[in-house]
Amino acid sequence: MQAPITSTYRLQLRGPQADPSGRAFGFDQAAQCLPYLESLGISHVYLSPILQALPTSNHNYDVTDPTVVNPELGGLAGFRRFVEAARKLNLGVIIDIVPNHLGVASPQLNSWWWDVLKHGRDSEYERYFDIDWHADNGAGGKLGLPIFGKEHDEDALTLRYLDQDNPESGIVLAYYDNVFPLKPGTCSSLDDDPKEVYERQSYKLMFWRDGIISYRRFFSVNGLAGIRQEDPAVFEHTHAIIRQLVAEDLIDGVRVDHPDGLTDPFGYLSRLRDVVGPDRWLVVEKILEADEPLDPRLRVNGTTGYDALRELDGIFVNQTAEDTLSMLALRQSGSTWDQAALDAAALQLKREVATHELQAEVRRLTRAIRRDNFSTAGSAVSDEILVDTVIALVAAIPVYRADYRSLSRITATVVADMAQRFPSRRDALDLIAAALLAEGEASTRFAQVCGAVMAKGVEDTLFYRANRLVALQEVGGAPGRFGVGAAEFHLLQQERAELWPQTMTTLSTHDTKRSEDTRARMLEIAEVPNAFAELVNTTTALLPPPDHATAHFLLQNIVGVWPADGIVTESLSQRLHDYAIKAVREAALHTSWFDADEAYEQQVLDWVNAVLAGPATSLITDFVSTIHEGAVAVTLGRKVLQLAGAGIPDTYQGMEFFETTLVDPDNRSFIDYTARTQTLHRYLDARQQPQFNLGDFLGCEQDGSPGRSWPGLSESVDAAKQLVIRECLTARKTTPTLFTEGKHRAVFAVGPSQQHFVGFAREHRDTAEIGVIAVATRKPLELARRGGWEDTTLTLPQGSWFERFTGREFHGTVPVGVLLEYLPTALLERREAVE
Repeated sequence: MQAPITSTYRLQLRGPQADPSGRAFGFDQAAQCLPYLESLGISHVYLSPILQALPTSNHNYDVTDPTVVNPELGGLAGFRRFVEAARKLNLGVIIDIVPNHLGVASPQLNSWWWDVLKHGRDSEYERYFDIDWHADNGAGGKLGLPIFGKEHDEDALTLRYLDQDNPESGIVLAYYDNVFPLKPGTCSSLDDDPKEVYERQSYKLMFWRDGIISYRRFFSVNGLAGIRQEDPAVFEHTHAIIRQLVAEDLIDGVRVDHPDGLTDPFGYLSRLRDVVGPDRWLVVEKILEADEPLDPRLRVNGTTGYDALRELDGIFVNQTAEDTLSMLALRQSGSTWDQAALDAAALQLKREVATHELQAEVRRLTRAIRRDNFSTAGSAVSDEILVDTVIALVAAIPVYRADYRSLSRITATVVADMAQRFPSRRDALDLIAAALLAEGEASTRFAQVCGAVMAKGVEDTLFYRANRLVALQEVGGAPGRFGVGAAEFHLLQQERAELWPQTMTTLSTHDTKRSEDTRARMLEIAEVPNAFAELVNTTTALLPPPDHATAHFLLQNIVGVWPADGIVTESLSQRLHDYAIKAVREAALHTSWFDADEAYEQQVLDWVNAVLAGPATSLITDFVSTIHEGAVAVTLGRKVLQLAGAGIPDTYQGMEFFETTLVDPDNRSFIDYTARTQTLHRYLDARQQPQFNLGDFLGCEQDGSPGRSWPGLSESVDAAKQLVIRECLTARKTTPTLFTEGKHRAVFAVGPSQQHFVGFAREHRDTAEIGVIAVATRKPLELARRGGWEDTTLTLPQGSWFERFTGREFHGTVPVGVLLEYLPTALLERREAVE
């Protein structure tokens, strides 16, 4: 085991086939970045999934063989080389695992799935997958696969060799580019009738729209088949490589992808803890609602940090802009998108998802409900009423899954409310409750379907429709609350310090819909809501959009990534084209992934082109110029609060510079580590000089009004963000227990601008002595308008305090404008702690 974990840095690995140019970022390439990451101050490198996945995957969550370290990345030997290089620099290694599903989009690349298709229920791997073989499964008891492009397309089936140039590769059934194995003895030659051969197989190819899919999927992704980790044999086989990595002491922790999709996440995580041992870090991608606690009985160190992301974004929102932006959203989209509107839309969309996109899962659940009732009491409940009630109940569950012990009353409360409001459903609710009490298949399926419906209805649809302040619409976000007040913020940080001191905190991930810096820019819209309303109204008047709701949503994202210099490149245009198509298809209002309206999509692209190079271009550039400095202040201050706060902070690859990226694959591009290394070395060299001055290093010209607008900082934001990260991470490594075990204490300034100040102290748990104080600036544009900090002051605890970013010392009562003269944020340490 390496030094204590104090911070992580996420790297996205990919093989050469995942990039059109053939460029790879595997273990050997990642190892070249390690000296830079060590200089940056991280303690552990956090890798995207390392097990064998589809060769063309740029994320590797579509694992095809969970027993093998991905040869596309360098294989086990390459991973050992990477770990050895990390160990030499005293860096730990965290890996990301995917226990819920396997990639089956290309069946021939997944030997387990291929074997199940070939041998059906006689396959030794049949038990590995969550397959419905019941006679009433809609596929005649066979494995139903959503493959056909139109109904009854059996005439398109052919027989060919798996490797078309090699007869030794064996005969397969082909449907255009899709190939499927044949049960032994069912085909003698290529001259056999393909349809007759097909009828002898254990699988049935279905029209992809008819809703007959007899295996559990990752949400509605047909190419990701759920696996049964509740089976001890499956768990052991799929985790053998994890045991090996632990035995060789190659890993220091594990991040678990989507445990809520499993039959028994609680039991799975307990078994996984036994595998990795009591001392290795274990965090889970558990999406919590704003009022939902993480079950304290879980044998994990915490979540992957979306809860912290909501809090750290929310504290910087100008909450007084809520009404103005609500009215703007109402005029543009017909909804205020306040909490009531969001709740109503979420309920409707979750019902639609359960009715259509996830109808296969709902159908399987309702059949399980019938089977799990040992009496005939529910026989009077029609299938129509039962399905409708299940859909209504699943849509009404307010969390991803309610079978955690800490949420034991949720399902009963929802059932009681529904029974009171809809008496006609009481018999169906009785039937459902009896099945859930049986603790059989229905109970498991109910929890899994709830999570899938929540994810598809809210994350993937509602958050692409709502448009009041789009920056708040991240996974785990609560846009209806419109930000986080200081009181709520401090109470939640204290809770994290007390209950989950080693949980991950994050600002950007491979799944965030916008990077932290894009969101910082968009959050500043709330500081100038009237100016933004004018921009929206003028732009849509000059350039009438296909529909105003889409334009309002896209404009906020365009503002988020708009270059500060106003120069729109071809690369940015293509990125925004890709994003616009993804956004309108996810919103599913006028087009969708299933029913793409090419004419409408072209209208959207034409409108985006007109925005990027038309009469509104200068208006957007002018607007961005008014909020960019505020965005810089937010991004720096928020980063310091994350890095100094409770939990283990993660920095997503490249985010030590100011990066305005959007959702994947935009956020998974290659990172220029040469530039980052050079900038860091320039800072470290300058810091060694006896007369180091941060203002001179950043090129910031003071205008006689300290802390008012930090002139010049926006031009040197990359260097500024990188240096505050480096100093914070170094402080964490210097006194690790202060940050990983210390208490949270709120710190307040006093004076006319005190509402613009947010700060906290970290207190040693054993001595009750404050060791560090972190402060940041809220609503920086309003602060500048009011003339700066004026007479606002901060009274420091007794003693001398060293400010890490500037190298200055402070004591007693300090004018905030002096403390934040060069940067909108500060990190103060007791002088005794500085060597």
